[in-house]
Amino acid sequence: MQRQTYTARLIQRACISESAQCYHLEFEIDEMEKFDFAAGQFISAVAVDGRGKTQTRAYSIASAASANRFDLCVNRVEGGFFSNYLADLPEGDAVQVHGPHGHFTLRNPVTDSIFVATGTGIAPMRSFTQWLFPESGEHAGEDRSDGRHIWLIYGTRHESEIYYRDYFERIAAERENFHYVTTLSRADELWTGKRGYVQEYLGPIVESRGGALAPIQSVQTLGSTTSLAGTVADTVVAVEERVLSEPLAFDIHTYICGLNNMVSAVRERLTGYGWHKKQIIFERYD
Repeated sequence: MQRQTYTARLIQRACISESAQCYHLEFEIDEMEKFDFAAGQFISAVAVDGRGKTQTRAYSIASAASANRFDLCVNRVEGGFFSNYLADLPEGDAVQVHGPHGHFTLRNPVTDSIFVATGTGIAPMRSFTQWLFPESGEHAGEDRSDGRHIWLIYGTRHESEIYYRDYFERIAAERENFHYVTTLSRADELWTGKRGYVQEYLGPIVESRGGALAPIQSVQTLGSTTSLAGTVADTVVAVEERVLSEPLAFDIHTYICGLNNMVSAVRERLTGYGWHKKQIIFERYD
Protein backbone atom coordinates (compact mmCIF):
# COMPACT_ATOMS: atom_id res chain seq x y z
CA MET A 1 0.00 0.00 0.00
CA GLN A 2 1.39 3.38 -1.02
CA ARG A 3 2.01 5.77 1.87
CA GLN A 4 0.42 9.21 1.90
CA THR A 5 3.00 11.89 1.22
CA TYR A 6 3.04 15.55 2.18
CA THR A 7 4.69 18.61 0.69
CA ALA A 8 7.51 19.85 2.93
CA ARG A 9 8.69 23.30 1.89
CA LEU A 10 12.20 24.43 2.84
CA ILE A 11 11.97 27.70 4.73
CA GLN A 12 15.55 28.01 5.98
CA ARG A 13 18.90 26.36 5.32
CA ALA A 14 22.20 26.87 7.14
CA CYS A 15 25.57 25.18 6.82
CA ILE A 16 26.55 24.27 10.39
CA SER A 17 29.90 22.69 9.48
CA GLU A 18 31.84 23.67 6.39
CA SER A 19 34.42 20.92 6.88
CA ALA A 20 31.78 18.17 7.10
CA GLN A 21 29.36 19.87 4.71
CA CYS A 22 26.56 19.48 7.23
CA TYR A 23 23.33 21.41 6.76
CA HIS A 24 20.54 22.35 9.12
CA LEU A 25 17.25 22.43 7.19
CA GLU A 26 13.91 23.78 8.41
CA PHE A 27 10.68 22.73 6.70
CA GLU A 28 6.96 23.50 6.82
CA ILE A 29 4.32 21.02 5.65
CA ASP A 30 1.88 22.85 3.40
CA GLU A 31 -1.12 20.57 3.94
CA MET A 32 -1.05 20.69 7.74
CA GLU A 33 -1.52 23.22 10.49
CA LYS A 34 0.10 20.81 12.95
CA PHE A 35 2.57 18.01 12.26
CA ASP A 36 2.47 15.71 15.29
CA PHE A 37 5.38 13.44 16.01
CA ALA A 38 7.18 12.08 19.04
CA ALA A 39 10.68 13.34 19.73
CA GLY A 40 13.15 10.89 18.18
CA GLN A 41 11.02 9.79 15.24
CA PHE A 42 12.01 10.15 11.57
CA ILE A 43 10.49 11.12 8.24
CA SER A 44 11.11 9.54 4.84
CA ALA A 45 11.81 11.89 1.96
CA VAL A 46 10.85 10.91 -1.59
CA ALA A 47 12.20 12.31 -4.88
CA VAL A 48 12.94 11.22 -8.44
CA ASP A 49 16.62 11.08 -9.39
CA GLY A 50 18.23 12.01 -12.72
CA ARG A 51 17.55 8.53 -14.13
CA GLY A 52 13.84 8.78 -13.41
CA LYS A 53 14.03 6.38 -10.45
CA THR A 54 12.09 7.18 -7.27
CA GLN A 55 14.43 7.39 -4.29
CA THR A 56 13.43 7.28 -0.63
CA ARG A 57 15.66 8.19 2.29
CA ALA A 58 14.94 8.23 6.03
CA TYR A 59 16.09 11.18 8.16
CA SER A 60 15.77 11.60 11.91
CA ILE A 61 13.89 14.75 12.84
CA ALA A 62 16.21 17.23 14.54
CA SER A 63 13.54 19.20 16.40
CA ALA A 64 10.60 18.78 18.72
CA ALA A 65 7.10 19.12 17.27
CA SER A 66 6.11 22.74 16.66
CA ALA A 67 3.06 23.62 14.56
CA ASN A 68 3.62 22.23 11.03
CA ARG A 69 7.41 22.49 11.15
CA PHE A 70 10.30 20.07 11.47
CA ASP A 71 14.09 20.27 11.14
CA LEU A 72 16.62 17.93 9.55
CA CYS A 73 20.39 17.60 9.93
CA VAL A 74 21.97 16.37 6.68
CA ASN A 75 25.58 15.63 5.75
CA ARG A 76 26.46 15.98 2.09
CA VAL A 77 27.73 12.59 0.87
CA GLU A 78 29.88 12.45 -2.26
CA GLY A 79 27.89 10.64 -4.94
CA GLY A 80 24.85 10.36 -2.69
CA PHE A 81 21.66 11.43 -4.47
CA PHE A 82 19.49 12.44 -1.55
CA SER A 83 22.02 14.20 0.64
CA ASN A 84 23.06 16.41 -2.27
CA TYR A 85 19.45 16.92 -3.36
CA LEU A 86 18.52 18.26 0.07
CA ALA A 87 21.74 20.21 0.60
CA ASP A 88 21.19 22.01 -2.72
CA LEU A 89 17.42 22.49 -2.37
CA PRO A 90 16.66 26.21 -2.75
CA GLU A 91 14.71 27.88 0.04
CA GLY A 92 11.06 27.96 -1.00
CA ASP A 93 11.27 24.67 -2.92
CA ALA A 94 9.70 21.49 -1.59
CA VAL A 95 10.24 17.77 -1.18
CA GLN A 96 7.67 15.04 -0.64
CA VAL A 97 7.80 13.29 2.74
CA HIS A 98 5.85 10.69 4.64
CA GLY A 99 5.78 9.86 8.33
CA PRO A 100 6.42 10.20 11.16
CA HIS A 101 7.92 6.74 11.66
CA GLY A 102 9.98 4.89 14.22
CA HIS A 103 10.13 3.81 17.84
CA PHE A 104 13.33 5.55 18.90
CA THR A 105 11.43 7.60 21.46
CA LEU A 106 11.77 8.46 25.14
CA ARG A 107 10.35 5.82 27.45
CA ASN A 108 7.47 6.86 29.69
CA PRO A 109 7.85 7.91 32.43
CA VAL A 110 11.07 9.80 31.73
CA THR A 111 13.99 8.43 33.72
CA ASP A 112 17.55 9.57 34.20
CA SER A 113 18.94 9.14 30.70
CA ILE A 114 22.23 8.98 28.84
CA PHE A 115 22.08 10.18 25.22
CA VAL A 116 24.99 8.93 23.11
CA ALA A 117 25.51 10.15 19.55
CA THR A 118 28.07 10.62 16.82
CA GLY A 119 27.81 12.64 13.60
CA THR A 120 24.26 13.34 12.44
CA GLY A 121 23.08 10.93 15.13
CA ILE A 122 22.82 14.16 17.12
CA ALA A 123 19.52 14.92 15.32
CA PRO A 124 17.16 12.87 17.54
CA MET A 125 19.10 14.01 20.62
CA ARG A 126 18.31 17.61 19.71
CA SER A 127 14.67 16.54 19.28
CA PHE A 128 14.69 14.90 22.72
CA THR A 129 16.31 17.92 24.33
CA GLN A 130 13.93 20.43 22.76
CA TRP A 131 10.98 18.35 23.97
CA LEU A 132 12.37 17.97 27.49
CA PHE A 133 13.28 21.66 27.85
CA PRO A 134 10.94 23.60 25.51
CA GLU A 135 11.87 27.21 24.82
CA SER A 136 8.84 28.28 22.78
CA GLY A 137 5.15 27.52 22.45
CA GLU A 138 2.64 26.80 25.19
CA HIS A 139 5.12 24.70 27.18
CA ALA A 140 8.00 27.19 27.06
CA GLY A 141 10.09 27.16 30.21
CA GLU A 142 8.77 23.83 31.48
CA ASP A 143 10.95 20.95 32.58
CA ARG A 144 9.40 17.81 31.12
CA SER A 145 12.32 15.82 32.52
CA ASP A 146 10.75 16.24 35.98
CA GLY A 147 14.21 16.98 37.27
CA ARG A 148 15.70 13.73 36.01
CA HIS A 149 19.37 13.94 35.08
CA ILE A 150 20.14 13.87 31.37
CA TRP A 151 23.66 13.29 30.04
CA LEU A 152 24.49 13.90 26.38
CA ILE A 153 27.76 12.33 25.21
CA TYR A 154 28.57 13.48 21.68
CA GLY A 155 31.55 12.25 19.72
CA THR A 156 32.98 13.38 16.42
CA ARG A 157 36.37 13.68 14.74
CA HIS A 158 37.16 17.41 14.73
CA GLU A 159 36.05 20.45 16.71
CA SER A 160 34.53 21.97 13.56
CA GLU A 161 32.11 19.02 13.44
CA ILE A 162 30.46 19.51 16.83
CA TYR A 163 26.93 20.10 15.52
CA TYR A 164 24.55 22.36 17.49
CA ARG A 165 27.27 23.06 20.04
CA ASP A 166 25.98 26.51 21.02
CA TYR A 167 22.49 25.16 21.67
CA PHE A 168 23.57 22.27 23.89
CA GLU A 169 26.09 24.38 25.80
CA ARG A 170 23.35 26.94 26.52
CA ILE A 171 20.92 24.29 27.76
CA ALA A 172 23.63 22.82 29.97
CA ALA A 173 24.30 26.28 31.42
CA GLU A 174 20.61 26.93 32.05
CA ARG A 175 19.53 23.51 33.31
CA GLU A 176 21.49 22.00 36.17
CA ASN A 177 20.17 18.51 35.39
CA PHE A 178 21.42 18.55 31.76
CA HIS A 179 25.05 17.52 31.31
CA TYR A 180 26.85 17.96 27.98
CA VAL A 181 30.01 15.98 27.17
CA THR A 182 31.91 16.23 23.87
CA THR A 183 34.83 14.09 22.83
CA LEU A 184 36.98 14.18 19.69
CA SER A 185 38.65 11.20 18.08
CA ARG A 186 41.01 13.26 15.88
CA ALA A 187 41.52 16.42 17.90
CA ASP A 188 44.37 18.77 17.08
CA GLU A 189 46.87 20.00 19.65
CA LEU A 190 44.79 23.10 20.47
CA TRP A 191 41.80 21.08 21.70
CA THR A 192 41.65 21.08 25.52
CA GLY A 193 38.54 18.95 25.92
CA LYS A 194 38.01 15.21 26.05
CA ARG A 195 39.58 12.87 23.52
CA GLY A 196 38.67 9.39 22.35
CA TYR A 197 35.41 7.57 21.74
CA VAL A 198 32.02 8.03 23.35
CA GLN A 199 31.94 4.63 25.06
CA GLU A 200 34.99 5.62 27.10
CA TYR A 201 32.94 8.23 28.97
CA LEU A 202 30.07 5.98 30.07
CA GLY A 203 31.95 4.57 33.04
CA PRO A 204 31.94 7.58 35.39
CA ILE A 205 28.22 8.16 34.78
CA VAL A 206 27.17 4.54 35.18
CA GLU A 207 29.37 3.85 38.19
CA SER A 208 28.35 7.00 40.06
CA ARG A 209 24.70 6.76 39.14
CA GLY A 210 24.15 3.00 39.34
CA GLY A 211 21.01 2.10 37.43
CA ALA A 212 20.02 -1.50 37.14
CA LEU A 213 16.55 -2.96 37.63
CA ALA A 214 14.34 -1.05 40.00
CA PRO A 215 14.57 -2.79 43.37
CA ILE A 216 12.35 -5.85 43.68
CA GLN A 217 10.15 -5.78 46.77
CA SER A 218 10.92 -8.07 49.66
CA VAL A 219 9.32 -11.47 49.95
CA GLN A 220 6.95 -10.20 52.62
CA THR A 221 5.29 -7.90 50.07
CA LEU A 222 4.98 -10.81 47.68
CA GLY A 223 2.40 -12.45 49.90
CA SER A 224 4.54 -14.36 52.37
CA THR A 225 3.59 -13.63 55.97
CA THR A 226 6.05 -16.18 57.34
CA SER A 227 9.24 -15.33 55.49
CA LEU A 228 11.45 -16.82 58.18
CA ALA A 229 9.68 -20.17 57.85
CA GLY A 230 9.97 -20.15 54.07
CA THR A 231 12.87 -21.83 52.36
CA VAL A 232 15.43 -20.12 50.19
CA ALA A 233 13.92 -21.94 47.24
CA ASP A 234 10.51 -20.43 48.02
CA THR A 235 12.08 -16.96 48.06
CA VAL A 236 13.81 -17.49 44.71
CA VAL A 237 10.59 -18.75 43.11
CA ALA A 238 8.62 -15.78 44.45
CA VAL A 239 11.11 -13.28 43.06
CA GLU A 240 11.29 -15.04 39.69
CA GLU A 241 7.50 -15.08 39.42
CA ARG A 242 7.37 -11.35 40.08
CA VAL A 243 10.01 -10.59 37.45
CA LEU A 244 8.22 -12.72 34.88
CA SER A 245 4.72 -11.44 35.62
CA GLU A 246 5.36 -7.69 35.83
CA PRO A 247 6.85 -5.24 33.33
CA LEU A 248 10.52 -4.48 33.85
CA ALA A 249 10.95 -1.07 35.47
CA PHE A 250 14.22 0.82 35.10
CA ASP A 251 15.37 4.06 36.70
CA ILE A 252 17.85 4.92 33.94
CA HIS A 253 18.03 4.35 30.16
CA THR A 254 20.58 4.96 27.44
CA TYR A 255 19.57 6.18 23.96
CA ILE A 256 22.16 5.68 21.21
CA CYS A 257 22.21 6.96 17.63
CA GLY A 258 25.01 6.70 15.10
CA LEU A 259 26.93 4.26 12.95
CA ASN A 260 26.73 0.56 13.70
CA ASN A 261 30.27 0.21 15.11
CA MET A 262 29.66 2.91 17.69
CA VAL A 263 26.22 1.59 18.64
CA SER A 264 27.64 -1.91 19.11
CA ALA A 265 30.56 -0.64 21.19
CA VAL A 266 28.26 1.33 23.52
CA ARG A 267 25.84 -1.57 23.91
CA GLU A 268 28.70 -3.93 24.70
CA ARG A 269 30.10 -1.54 27.30
CA LEU A 270 26.71 -1.15 29.00
CA THR A 271 25.93 -4.84 29.08
CA GLY A 272 29.35 -5.26 30.64
CA TYR A 273 28.07 -3.09 33.47
CA GLY A 274 25.15 -5.47 33.91
CA TRP A 275 22.53 -3.40 32.09
CA HIS A 276 19.45 -5.15 30.74
CA LYS A 277 18.95 -4.97 26.97
CA LYS A 278 15.62 -3.16 27.47
CA GLN A 279 17.47 -0.30 29.15
CA ILE A 280 19.39 0.32 25.93
CA ILE A 281 17.43 1.95 23.09
CA PHE A 282 19.25 2.52 19.83
CA GLU A 283 18.97 3.56 16.21
CA ARG A 284 21.71 3.05 13.63
CA TYR A 285 21.87 4.49 10.14
CA ASP A 286 24.33 2.37 8.18
